[in-house]
Amino acid sequence: MIVQSARELSRGYYTEQEAESAIKYVFGVDTALVNDGSYFTAMLDGRLAGCGGWSRRRTLYGGDQRPMGADEFLDPACDPARIRAFFIAPEAARRGVGKALFEACKQAALAHGYQSLELMATLPGVPFYKVLGFEKVEDVADTLPDGVTIRFERMRLKIA
Repeated sequence: MIVQSARELSRGYYTEQEAESAIKYVFGVDTALVNDGSYFTAMLDGRLAGCGGWSRRRTLYGGDQRPMGADEFLDPACDPARIRAFFIAPEAARRGVGKALFEACKQAALAHGYQSLELMATLPGVPFYKVLGFEKVEDVADTLPDGVTIRFERMRLKIA
């Protein structure tokens, strides 16, 4: 589902080459989220409709193949929790799946004492995160191992 989501929902935001490079080097699940119990899935009409998580670790983005940031734990008193690895099945887009996953992550982060959230948004994700109240911190360009550069927006939201 992650590959399908990345390919289809990236159209118009990333070139085909950028999307394929991101699938290879960036998009995917960081199993630390699964091991920490902070990665969620959503079902719709009996089918996997989306996945996404939050993290108490410093890693800001990237899957197991190339995590970006240290694996150490954040301090909820001064660090924002991370929103990570959100992917929605194309047929489930704009049906509330992403919002439901986000709310589960937000509530879990609040329960762990976090007062803000931070993420590295893909360009197709930026409009979604803006609707949730996230604000851009900076534009980021990540040059991947194959030389392709992917553009992102680092975003932040105060939740408490």
